[in-house]
Amino acid sequence: IVFLLTLCCRSGAAAAVGSCKVRLPRVGSADSCSETAAHIVAGSMKSTQLLRRLVSPVPAPASAWQRGNKRTSPQIYPLLFGGHCVATQGISSDCELKCALAEVIPSLQDRLKSIKAAFGGKSLGEVTVNMSLGGMRGVPGLLWETSLLDAEDGIRFRGHTITELQQKLPKAYASGEPLPEGLLWLFLTGNMPSKEQVAGLSAELRKRADIPPQVFKVLEALPAKTHPMTQLSCAIMSMQPDSKFARAYENGLSKSDYWDPTFEDSLDCIARLPGIAAAIYRRTFRNGSLINADPALDWAGNLAHMMGYSDRGVRELMRLYMTIHSDHEGGNVSAHATHLVGSALSDPYLSFAAGLNGLAGPLHGLANQEVLKWLNQVESELGSDVSREDLSRYVSATLKSGRVVPGYGHAVLRKTDPRFTCQREFALKHLPDYPKFKLVSKLFDVVPAVLAKTGKVANPWPNVDAHSGVLLQFHGITEENFYTVLFGVSRAIGVLSQLVLSRAMGLPIERPKSVTTGWLENKFG
Repeated sequence: IVFLLTLCCRSGAAAAVGSCKVRLPRVGSADSCSETAAHIVAGSMKSTQLLRRLVSPVPAPASAWQRGNKRTSPQIYPLLFGGHCVATQGISSDCELKCALAEVIPSLQDRLKSIKAAFGGKSLGEVTVNMSLGGMRGVPGLLWETSLLDAEDGIRFRGHTITELQQKLPKAYASGEPLPEGLLWLFLTGNMPSKEQVAGLSAELRKRADIPPQVFKVLEALPAKTHPMTQLSCAIMSMQPDSKFARAYENGLSKSDYWDPTFEDSLDCIARLPGIAAAIYRRTFRNGSLINADPALDWAGNLAHMMGYSDRGVRELMRLYMTIHSDHEGGNVSAHATHLVGSALSDPYLSFAAGLNGLAGPLHGLANQEVLKWLNQVESELGSDVSREDLSRYVSATLKSGRVVPGYGHAVLRKTDPRFTCQREFALKHLPDYPKFKLVSKLFDVVPAVLAKTGKVANPWPNVDAHSGVLLQFHGITEENFYTVLFGVSRAIGVLSQLVLSRAMGLPIERPKSVTTGWLENKFG
Protein backbone atom coordinates (compact mmCIF):
# COMPACT_ATOMS: atom_id res chain seq x y z
CA ILE A 1 0.00 0.00 0.00
CA VAL A 2 2.77 2.41 0.95
CA PHE A 3 4.56 1.53 -2.27
CA LEU A 4 1.50 2.34 -4.40
CA LEU A 5 0.93 5.66 -2.67
CA THR A 6 4.62 6.47 -3.01
CA LEU A 7 4.36 6.01 -6.76
CA CYS A 8 1.38 8.35 -6.83
CA CYS A 9 3.25 10.87 -4.74
CA ARG A 10 6.38 10.74 -6.91
CA SER A 11 4.32 11.43 -10.01
CA GLY A 12 2.14 14.10 -8.42
CA ALA A 13 -0.96 12.02 -9.23
CA ALA A 14 -4.33 12.25 -7.58
CA ALA A 15 -5.82 9.39 -5.62
CA ALA A 16 -9.52 9.48 -6.34
CA VAL A 17 -12.22 8.38 -3.95
CA GLY A 18 -15.75 8.23 -5.26
CA SER A 19 -16.04 11.51 -7.12
CA CYS A 20 -13.41 13.26 -4.99
CA LYS A 21 -9.67 13.59 -5.28
CA VAL A 22 -6.91 13.38 -2.69
CA ARG A 23 -4.00 15.28 -4.22
CA LEU A 24 -0.68 13.83 -3.08
CA PRO A 25 2.13 16.38 -2.93
CA ARG A 26 4.97 16.06 -5.40
CA VAL A 27 8.18 15.87 -3.39
CA GLY A 28 11.78 15.25 -4.18
CA SER A 29 12.88 12.10 -2.41
CA ALA A 30 11.54 8.57 -2.17
CA ASP A 31 11.91 8.73 1.62
CA SER A 32 9.68 11.81 1.93
CA CYS A 33 7.17 10.21 -0.42
CA SER A 34 7.18 7.04 1.67
CA GLU A 35 6.69 9.06 4.84
CA THR A 36 3.77 10.92 3.28
CA ALA A 37 2.20 7.68 2.09
CA ALA A 38 2.71 5.96 5.44
CA HIS A 39 1.15 8.93 7.23
CA ILE A 40 -1.92 8.76 5.02
CA VAL A 41 -2.28 5.01 5.54
CA ALA A 42 -1.89 5.26 9.29
CA GLY A 43 -4.17 8.27 9.58
CA SER A 44 -7.47 6.68 8.70
CA MET A 45 -9.18 3.48 7.73
CA LYS A 46 -10.51 5.42 4.78
CA SER A 47 -7.08 5.19 3.23
CA THR A 48 -7.46 1.43 3.08
CA GLN A 49 -10.83 1.79 1.38
CA LEU A 50 -9.27 4.31 -0.98
CA LEU A 51 -6.52 1.92 -2.02
CA ARG A 52 -8.91 -0.97 -2.47
CA ARG A 53 -10.61 1.15 -5.05
CA LEU A 54 -7.32 2.15 -6.62
CA VAL A 55 -6.11 -1.41 -7.07
CA SER A 56 -9.49 -2.87 -8.00
CA PRO A 57 -10.17 -3.17 -11.70
CA VAL A 58 -12.85 -0.85 -13.03
CA PRO A 59 -15.62 -3.15 -14.25
CA ALA A 60 -17.01 -2.48 -17.66
CA PRO A 61 -20.63 -1.35 -17.68
CA ALA A 62 -22.90 -4.36 -18.04
CA SER A 63 -24.88 -4.63 -21.20
CA ALA A 64 -28.66 -4.66 -21.10
CA TRP A 65 -28.84 -8.43 -21.58
CA GLN A 66 -26.29 -9.00 -18.79
CA ARG A 67 -28.29 -6.88 -16.35
CA GLY A 68 -31.59 -8.47 -17.22
CA ASN A 69 -34.15 -7.46 -14.63
CA LYS A 70 -31.62 -7.26 -11.82
CA ARG A 71 -30.77 -3.77 -10.61
CA THR A 72 -27.02 -3.62 -10.11
CA SER A 73 -24.65 -0.95 -8.89
CA PRO A 74 -22.93 1.04 -11.64
CA GLN A 75 -19.68 0.64 -9.69
CA ILE A 76 -18.78 4.29 -9.72
CA TYR A 77 -15.10 3.54 -9.15
CA PRO A 78 -12.72 6.21 -10.35
CA LEU A 79 -9.51 5.93 -12.33
CA LEU A 80 -6.20 7.68 -11.98
CA PHE A 81 -6.34 9.48 -15.30
CA GLY A 82 -4.42 12.67 -15.83
CA GLY A 83 -5.05 13.82 -12.29
CA HIS A 84 -8.82 13.94 -12.90
CA CYS A 85 -11.61 11.85 -11.45
CA VAL A 86 -13.29 9.68 -14.05
CA ALA A 87 -16.40 7.61 -13.31
CA THR A 88 -17.86 4.84 -15.35
CA GLN A 89 -21.28 6.46 -15.24
CA GLY A 90 -20.05 9.95 -16.04
CA ILE A 91 -21.02 11.17 -12.56
CA SER A 92 -17.88 12.88 -11.39
CA SER A 93 -16.84 16.18 -9.95
CA ASP A 94 -13.81 17.96 -8.57
CA CYS A 95 -16.19 19.87 -6.29
CA GLU A 96 -14.71 20.35 -2.81
CA LEU A 97 -18.21 20.49 -1.33
CA LYS A 98 -18.94 17.00 -2.62
CA CYS A 99 -15.81 15.67 -0.97
CA ALA A 100 -16.76 17.35 2.30
CA LEU A 101 -20.24 15.85 2.07
CA ALA A 102 -18.84 12.38 1.35
CA GLU A 103 -16.79 12.66 4.54
CA VAL A 104 -19.82 13.30 6.77
CA ILE A 105 -22.28 10.84 5.22
CA PRO A 106 -21.03 7.76 7.15
CA SER A 107 -21.47 9.52 10.50
CA LEU A 108 -24.90 10.76 9.43
CA GLN A 109 -25.94 7.21 8.55
CA ASP A 110 -24.56 5.85 11.82
CA ARG A 111 -26.41 8.51 13.78
CA LEU A 112 -29.70 7.59 12.12
CA LYS A 113 -29.12 3.90 12.88
CA SER A 114 -28.41 4.72 16.51
CA ILE A 115 -31.59 6.79 16.80
CA LYS A 116 -33.64 3.96 15.33
CA ALA A 117 -32.07 1.43 17.67
CA ALA A 118 -32.41 3.56 20.80
CA PHE A 119 -35.67 5.42 20.22
CA GLY A 120 -37.46 3.62 17.40
CA GLY A 121 -40.35 2.56 19.62
CA LYS A 122 -40.81 5.90 21.38
CA SER A 123 -43.90 8.06 20.84
CA LEU A 124 -43.53 11.57 19.37
CA GLY A 125 -46.79 12.69 20.98
CA GLU A 126 -50.54 12.57 20.63
CA VAL A 127 -52.34 13.35 17.37
CA THR A 128 -55.82 14.79 17.87
CA VAL A 129 -58.69 14.84 15.41
CA ASN A 130 -58.35 18.61 15.10
CA MET A 131 -54.68 18.22 14.15
CA SER A 132 -55.60 15.80 11.38
CA LEU A 133 -58.45 17.99 10.14
CA GLY A 134 -56.34 21.14 10.45
CA GLY A 135 -53.74 20.34 7.81
CA MET A 136 -51.67 18.06 10.09
CA ARG A 137 -50.44 21.19 11.84
CA GLY A 138 -48.13 20.32 14.70
CA VAL A 139 -47.89 16.63 13.79
CA PRO A 140 -44.20 15.59 13.96
CA GLY A 141 -43.93 13.24 11.00
CA LEU A 142 -40.87 14.29 8.99
CA LEU A 143 -37.10 14.14 9.37
CA TRP A 144 -35.57 17.41 8.14
CA GLU A 145 -31.91 18.02 8.92
CA THR A 146 -31.29 21.45 7.41
CA SER A 147 -33.45 23.59 9.70
CA LEU A 148 -35.61 23.54 12.81
CA LEU A 149 -38.23 26.10 13.79
CA ASP A 150 -38.34 27.13 17.43
CA ALA A 151 -41.38 28.98 18.75
CA GLU A 152 -39.21 31.44 20.67
CA ASP A 153 -35.96 31.72 18.70
CA GLY A 154 -37.37 31.33 15.20
CA ILE A 155 -35.66 29.34 12.49
CA ARG A 156 -32.30 27.73 13.10
CA PHE A 157 -30.25 26.63 10.13
CA ARG A 158 -28.22 23.59 11.18
CA GLY A 159 -28.48 24.82 14.75
CA HIS A 160 -27.53 28.45 14.00
CA THR A 161 -29.82 31.46 14.34
CA ILE A 162 -30.00 34.03 11.56
CA THR A 163 -28.02 36.47 13.69
CA GLU A 164 -25.27 33.89 14.13
CA LEU A 165 -25.22 33.20 10.39
CA GLN A 166 -24.83 36.91 9.67
CA GLN A 167 -21.82 36.92 11.96
CA LYS A 168 -20.17 33.63 10.95
CA LEU A 169 -20.83 33.01 7.26
CA PRO A 170 -18.35 34.49 4.75
CA LYS A 171 -19.43 37.72 3.09
CA ALA A 172 -18.71 39.60 -0.11
CA TYR A 173 -17.87 42.67 2.01
CA ALA A 174 -16.61 42.88 5.56
CA SER A 175 -19.79 44.52 6.88
CA GLY A 176 -22.14 42.98 4.32
CA GLU A 177 -24.63 40.15 4.17
CA PRO A 178 -23.76 36.43 4.12
CA LEU A 179 -23.08 34.69 0.82
CA PRO A 180 -25.77 32.03 0.20
CA GLU A 181 -23.07 29.67 -1.06
CA GLY A 182 -21.87 29.45 2.52
CA LEU A 183 -25.32 28.45 3.68
CA LEU A 184 -25.47 25.74 1.00
CA TRP A 185 -22.20 24.34 2.35
CA LEU A 186 -23.55 24.47 5.90
CA PHE A 187 -26.81 22.76 4.92
CA LEU A 188 -25.07 19.85 3.23
CA THR A 189 -22.17 19.24 5.61
CA GLY A 190 -23.35 20.67 8.93
CA ASN A 191 -20.08 22.59 9.15
CA MET A 192 -19.43 26.32 8.88
CA PRO A 193 -17.34 26.90 5.73
CA SER A 194 -14.20 28.98 5.39
CA LYS A 195 -13.95 31.97 3.07
CA GLU A 196 -11.81 29.89 0.71
CA GLN A 197 -14.35 27.06 0.61
CA VAL A 198 -17.15 29.49 -0.22
CA ALA A 199 -15.05 31.10 -2.95
CA GLY A 200 -14.43 27.65 -4.40
CA LEU A 201 -18.13 26.83 -4.30
CA SER A 202 -18.97 30.11 -6.03
CA ALA A 203 -16.55 29.15 -8.78
CA GLU A 204 -18.09 25.68 -8.99
CA LEU A 205 -21.58 27.14 -9.39
CA ARG A 206 -20.37 29.50 -12.11
CA LYS A 207 -18.85 26.52 -13.92
CA ARG A 208 -22.21 24.71 -13.82
CA ALA A 209 -24.35 27.74 -14.67
CA ASP A 210 -24.74 27.21 -18.44
CA ILE A 211 -28.45 26.85 -19.20
CA PRO A 212 -29.45 24.10 -21.63
CA PRO A 213 -30.87 25.52 -24.90
CA GLN A 214 -34.20 23.72 -24.50
CA VAL A 215 -34.98 25.93 -21.49
CA PHE A 216 -35.14 29.04 -23.65
CA LYS A 217 -37.16 27.20 -26.30
CA VAL A 218 -39.72 26.20 -23.68
CA LEU A 219 -39.93 29.74 -22.30
CA GLU A 220 -40.37 31.20 -25.78
CA ALA A 221 -43.19 28.75 -26.46
CA LEU A 222 -45.19 30.09 -23.51
CA PRO A 223 -47.54 33.07 -23.91
CA ALA A 224 -45.86 36.33 -22.96
CA LYS A 225 -48.33 36.92 -20.11
CA THR A 226 -47.68 33.54 -18.48
CA HIS A 227 -47.16 33.98 -14.73
CA PRO A 228 -43.44 34.00 -13.85
CA MET A 229 -43.89 31.05 -11.47
CA THR A 230 -45.44 28.97 -14.25
CA GLN A 231 -42.47 29.87 -16.42
CA LEU A 232 -40.03 28.85 -13.68
CA SER A 233 -41.73 25.50 -13.12
CA CYS A 234 -41.71 24.78 -16.86
CA ALA A 235 -38.05 25.77 -17.10
CA ILE A 236 -37.09 23.36 -14.32
CA MET A 237 -39.05 20.54 -15.93
CA SER A 238 -37.38 21.21 -19.28
CA MET A 239 -34.01 20.32 -17.73
CA GLN A 240 -35.24 16.95 -16.48
CA PRO A 241 -34.25 14.99 -19.62
CA ASP A 242 -30.62 15.72 -18.67
CA SER A 243 -31.00 14.41 -15.12
CA LYS A 244 -27.92 12.49 -14.01
CA PHE A 245 -29.93 10.70 -11.33
CA ALA A 246 -32.57 9.50 -13.78
CA ARG A 247 -29.91 8.23 -16.18
CA ALA A 248 -27.87 6.52 -13.46
CA TYR A 249 -30.94 4.89 -11.94
CA GLU A 250 -32.03 3.59 -15.32
CA ASN A 251 -28.57 2.11 -15.90
CA GLY A 252 -28.58 0.46 -12.49
CA LEU A 253 -27.63 2.28 -9.30
CA SER A 254 -26.92 0.94 -5.83
CA LYS A 255 -29.04 2.52 -3.11
CA SER A 256 -25.88 3.56 -1.29
CA ASP A 257 -24.94 5.70 -4.30
CA TYR A 258 -28.29 7.51 -4.71
CA TRP A 259 -26.94 10.64 -3.08
CA ASP A 260 -24.16 11.11 -5.67
CA PRO A 261 -26.20 11.87 -8.83
CA THR A 262 -28.81 13.58 -6.64
CA PHE A 263 -26.06 15.95 -5.53
CA GLU A 264 -24.96 16.50 -9.13
CA ASP A 265 -28.47 17.32 -10.34
CA SER A 266 -29.15 19.54 -7.33
CA LEU A 267 -25.98 21.57 -7.73
CA ASP A 268 -26.59 21.93 -11.48
CA CYS A 269 -30.11 23.14 -10.81
CA ILE A 270 -29.06 25.62 -8.12
CA ALA A 271 -26.25 26.94 -10.32
CA ARG A 272 -28.61 27.63 -13.24
CA LEU A 273 -31.43 29.20 -11.24
CA PRO A 274 -30.13 32.82 -11.22
CA GLY A 275 -29.77 32.79 -15.00
CA ILE A 276 -33.19 31.18 -15.50
CA ALA A 277 -34.93 33.56 -13.08
CA ALA A 278 -33.23 36.56 -14.69
CA ALA A 279 -34.25 35.36 -18.16
CA ILE A 280 -37.87 35.08 -17.00
CA TYR A 281 -37.69 38.57 -15.50
CA ARG A 282 -36.15 40.12 -18.60
CA ARG A 283 -38.53 38.28 -20.92
CA THR A 284 -41.63 39.23 -18.94
CA PHE A 285 -40.80 42.78 -17.88
CA ARG A 286 -37.82 44.03 -19.95
CA ASN A 287 -38.64 43.10 -23.56
CA GLY A 288 -36.57 39.93 -23.53
CA SER A 289 -33.05 41.40 -23.68
CA LEU A 290 -30.77 39.16 -21.64
CA ILE A 291 -27.67 40.13 -19.66
CA ASN A 292 -24.67 37.82 -19.41
CA ALA A 293 -23.37 36.74 -16.02
CA ASP A 294 -20.43 38.59 -14.49
CA PRO A 295 -17.65 36.07 -13.76
CA ALA A 296 -16.46 38.23 -10.89
CA LEU A 297 -19.74 38.05 -8.99
CA ASP A 298 -21.14 35.50 -6.58
CA TRP A 299 -24.34 33.49 -7.05
CA ALA A 300 -26.81 36.01 -5.58
CA GLY A 301 -24.89 39.02 -6.86
CA ASN A 302 -25.14 37.65 -10.38
CA LEU A 303 -28.89 37.20 -10.00
CA ALA A 304 -29.26 40.94 -9.37
CA HIS A 305 -26.80 41.74 -12.17
CA MET A 306 -28.54 39.57 -14.77
CA MET A 307 -31.91 41.03 -13.82
CA GLY A 308 -30.43 44.42 -14.68
CA TYR A 309 -29.54 45.85 -11.26
CA SER A 310 -25.89 46.72 -10.80
CA ASP A 311 -26.15 48.73 -7.59
CA ARG A 312 -24.23 47.29 -4.66
CA GLY A 313 -27.27 47.68 -2.42
CA VAL A 314 -29.38 45.43 -4.66
CA ARG A 315 -26.69 42.75 -4.65
CA GLU A 316 -26.52 42.89 -0.86
CA LEU A 317 -30.30 42.64 -0.66
CA MET A 318 -30.26 39.56 -2.89
CA ARG A 319 -27.64 37.92 -0.68
CA LEU A 320 -29.81 38.58 2.39
CA TYR A 321 -33.03 37.56 0.64
CA MET A 322 -31.59 34.31 -0.72
CA THR A 323 -30.22 33.42 2.71
CA ILE A 324 -33.25 34.03 4.91
CA HIS A 325 -35.84 32.51 2.53
CA SER A 326 -33.83 29.36 1.85
CA ASP A 327 -35.46 26.97 4.34
CA HIS A 328 -38.13 26.79 7.03
CA GLU A 329 -38.37 23.22 8.25
CA GLY A 330 -39.84 20.44 6.14
CA GLY A 331 -43.55 20.82 6.83
CA ASN A 332 -44.32 23.88 4.71
CA VAL A 333 -45.88 23.20 1.33
CA SER A 334 -42.86 23.76 -0.92
CA ALA A 335 -40.47 21.81 1.28
CA HIS A 336 -42.90 18.98 1.93
CA ALA A 337 -43.88 18.69 -1.73
CA THR A 338 -40.23 18.46 -2.77
CA HIS A 339 -39.55 15.84 -0.10
CA LEU A 340 -42.70 13.85 -0.88
CA VAL A 341 -42.05 13.61 -4.61
CA GLY A 342 -38.36 12.95 -4.03
CA SER A 343 -39.19 10.08 -1.66
CA ALA A 344 -40.56 8.21 -4.68
CA LEU A 345 -37.05 8.54 -6.18
CA SER A 346 -38.20 11.16 -8.64
CA ASP A 347 -35.10 13.10 -9.66
CA PRO A 348 -34.33 16.58 -8.28
CA TYR A 349 -35.86 18.38 -11.25
CA LEU A 350 -39.21 16.62 -10.87
CA SER A 351 -39.10 17.04 -7.10
CA PHE A 352 -38.19 20.72 -7.08
CA ALA A 353 -40.80 21.52 -9.75
CA ALA A 354 -43.40 20.00 -7.42
CA GLY A 355 -42.18 22.26 -4.62
CA LEU A 356 -42.35 25.31 -6.88
CA ASN A 357 -45.92 24.50 -7.86
CA GLY A 358 -46.82 24.45 -4.18
CA LEU A 359 -44.95 27.69 -3.58
CA ALA A 360 -47.04 29.37 -6.28
CA GLY A 361 -50.19 28.96 -4.19
CA PRO A 362 -51.66 32.11 -2.65
CA LEU A 363 -51.50 30.63 0.86
CA HIS A 364 -47.76 30.00 0.65
CA GLY A 365 -45.42 31.94 -1.62
CA LEU A 366 -47.71 34.81 -2.57
CA ALA A 367 -47.98 36.17 0.97
CA ASN A 368 -45.47 39.00 0.45
CA GLN A 369 -47.48 40.20 -2.55
CA GLU A 370 -50.59 40.34 -0.38
CA VAL A 371 -48.71 42.42 2.19
CA LEU A 372 -47.60 44.89 -0.46
CA LYS A 373 -51.10 45.23 -1.87
CA TRP A 374 -52.41 45.96 1.61
CA LEU A 375 -49.68 48.55 2.26
CA ASN A 376 -50.56 50.28 -1.00
CA GLN A 377 -54.21 50.27 0.06
CA VAL A 378 -53.35 51.84 3.42
CA GLU A 379 -51.29 54.53 1.69
CA SER A 380 -54.04 55.32 -0.79
CA GLU A 381 -56.67 55.67 1.94
CA LEU A 382 -54.66 57.27 4.76
CA GLY A 383 -51.61 58.76 3.06
CA SER A 384 -47.95 57.91 3.61
CA ASP A 385 -47.57 60.08 6.72
CA VAL A 386 -50.40 58.54 8.72
CA SER A 387 -50.40 58.86 12.51
CA ARG A 388 -50.17 55.80 14.71
CA GLU A 389 -53.59 56.58 16.17
CA ASP A 390 -55.28 56.65 12.77
CA LEU A 391 -53.38 53.53 11.76
CA SER A 392 -54.58 51.71 14.89
CA ARG A 393 -58.20 52.57 14.11
CA TYR A 394 -57.73 51.41 10.51
CA VAL A 395 -56.30 48.06 11.61
CA SER A 396 -59.18 47.54 14.05
CA ALA A 397 -61.68 48.31 11.31
CA THR A 398 -59.93 45.84 9.02
CA LEU A 399 -60.30 43.07 11.59
CA LYS A 400 -63.93 43.91 12.38
CA SER A 401 -64.77 43.62 8.68
CA GLY A 402 -63.64 39.99 8.75
CA ARG A 403 -60.36 40.58 6.93
CA VAL A 404 -56.87 39.78 8.17
CA VAL A 405 -53.79 41.93 8.48
CA PRO A 406 -51.34 40.28 6.05
CA GLY A 407 -47.80 39.69 7.25
CA TYR A 408 -48.74 39.14 10.90
CA GLY A 409 -49.00 35.87 12.81
CA HIS A 410 -47.33 32.51 12.29
CA ALA A 411 -48.34 28.88 12.79
CA VAL A 412 -45.37 28.13 15.04
CA LEU A 413 -43.60 31.34 16.09
CA ARG A 414 -44.63 33.15 19.23
CA LYS A 415 -42.30 36.13 18.83
CA THR A 416 -41.30 38.49 16.05
CA ASP A 417 -39.89 36.47 13.15
CA PRO A 418 -36.08 36.89 13.17
CA ARG A 419 -36.27 37.12 9.38
CA PHE A 420 -38.42 40.24 9.80
CA THR A 421 -35.91 41.65 12.28
CA CYS A 422 -32.88 41.23 10.03
CA GLN A 423 -34.77 42.85 7.13
CA ARG A 424 -35.71 45.73 9.41
CA GLU A 425 -32.06 46.16 10.35
CA PHE A 426 -31.14 46.13 6.66
CA ALA A 427 -33.73 48.87 6.01
CA LEU A 428 -32.52 50.99 8.92
CA LYS A 429 -29.04 50.76 7.44
CA HIS A 430 -29.84 51.33 3.77
CA LEU A 431 -33.26 53.02 3.43
CA PRO A 432 -34.29 54.64 6.73
CA ASP A 433 -36.27 57.46 5.07
CA TYR A 434 -38.21 55.38 2.55
CA PRO A 435 -41.94 56.13 3.11
CA LYS A 436 -43.04 52.50 2.80
CA PHE A 437 -40.44 51.44 5.34
CA LYS A 438 -41.72 54.11 7.72
CA LEU A 439 -45.23 52.73 7.26
CA VAL A 440 -44.01 49.20 7.99
CA SER A 441 -42.31 50.51 11.15
CA LYS A 442 -45.51 52.19 12.33
CA LEU A 443 -47.48 49.03 11.70
CA PHE A 444 -44.88 47.13 13.74
CA ASP A 445 -45.66 49.50 16.62
CA VAL A 446 -49.44 49.27 16.22
CA VAL A 447 -50.61 45.91 14.88
CA PRO A 448 -49.40 43.52 17.63
CA ALA A 449 -51.31 45.42 20.32
CA VAL A 450 -54.50 45.53 18.24
CA LEU A 451 -54.30 41.81 17.46
CA ALA A 452 -53.56 40.92 21.08
CA LYS A 453 -56.71 42.73 22.24
CA THR A 454 -58.88 40.41 20.15
CA GLY A 455 -57.78 37.42 22.25
CA LYS A 456 -57.94 35.24 19.15
CA VAL A 457 -54.36 35.44 17.90
CA ALA A 458 -51.63 33.28 19.45
CA ASN A 459 -48.87 35.21 17.70
CA PRO A 460 -49.59 38.89 16.95
CA TRP A 461 -46.04 39.57 15.72
CA PRO A 462 -44.84 40.19 12.15
CA ASN A 463 -43.43 37.44 9.98
CA VAL A 464 -40.93 37.54 7.11
CA ASP A 465 -43.54 38.59 4.53
CA ALA A 466 -44.34 41.82 6.37
CA HIS A 467 -41.09 43.36 5.16
CA SER A 468 -39.54 41.67 2.11
CA GLY A 469 -41.69 43.33 -0.56
CA VAL A 470 -40.84 46.81 0.70
CA LEU A 471 -37.10 46.20 0.32
CA LEU A 472 -37.55 45.01 -3.25
CA GLN A 473 -39.76 47.99 -4.07
CA PHE A 474 -37.16 50.46 -2.80
CA HIS A 475 -34.53 49.03 -5.13
CA GLY A 476 -36.80 49.29 -8.16
CA ILE A 477 -37.97 45.68 -8.35
CA THR A 478 -41.63 46.65 -8.43
CA GLU A 479 -43.02 43.69 -10.38
CA GLU A 480 -44.94 41.93 -7.62
CA ASN A 481 -45.70 38.82 -9.70
CA PHE A 482 -41.98 38.09 -9.78
CA TYR A 483 -41.44 38.06 -6.03
CA THR A 484 -42.38 34.40 -5.65
CA VAL A 485 -39.76 33.48 -8.28
CA LEU A 486 -37.11 35.03 -6.04
CA PHE A 487 -38.59 33.04 -3.14
CA GLY A 488 -38.33 29.87 -5.24
CA VAL A 489 -34.71 30.48 -6.22
CA SER A 490 -33.84 30.89 -2.56
CA ARG A 491 -35.88 27.90 -1.39
CA ALA A 492 -33.94 25.62 -3.77
CA ILE A 493 -30.91 25.87 -1.48
CA GLY A 494 -32.75 24.32 1.45
CA VAL A 495 -35.05 21.77 -0.17
CA LEU A 496 -32.46 20.39 -2.59
CA SER A 497 -29.86 20.14 0.16
CA GLN A 498 -32.31 18.07 2.19
CA LEU A 499 -33.12 15.97 -0.88
CA VAL A 500 -29.44 15.02 -1.13
CA LEU A 501 -29.30 14.23 2.58
CA SER A 502 -32.50 12.17 2.36
CA ARG A 503 -30.93 9.97 -0.32
CA ALA A 504 -27.70 9.73 1.68
CA MET A 505 -29.64 8.58 4.75
CA GLY A 506 -31.73 6.15 2.73
CA LEU A 507 -35.06 7.62 3.83
CA PRO A 508 -38.05 5.63 2.51
CA ILE A 509 -40.98 6.66 0.37
CA GLU A 510 -43.47 8.75 2.32
CA ARG A 511 -46.80 7.04 2.98
CA PRO A 512 -48.88 8.47 5.87
CA LYS A 513 -52.24 6.99 6.85
CA SER A 514 -55.48 8.70 5.91
CA VAL A 515 -58.96 8.18 7.35
CA THR A 516 -62.52 9.05 6.38
CA THR A 517 -65.14 11.08 8.23
CA GLY A 518 -67.03 7.82 8.77
CA TRP A 519 -63.97 6.22 10.35
CA LEU A 520 -63.69 9.15 12.79
CA GLU A 521 -67.37 8.93 13.71
CA ASN A 522 -67.20 5.19 14.26
CA LYS A 523 -64.07 5.43 16.39
CA PHE A 524 -65.17 8.28 18.66
CA GLY A 525 -68.97 8.38 18.29
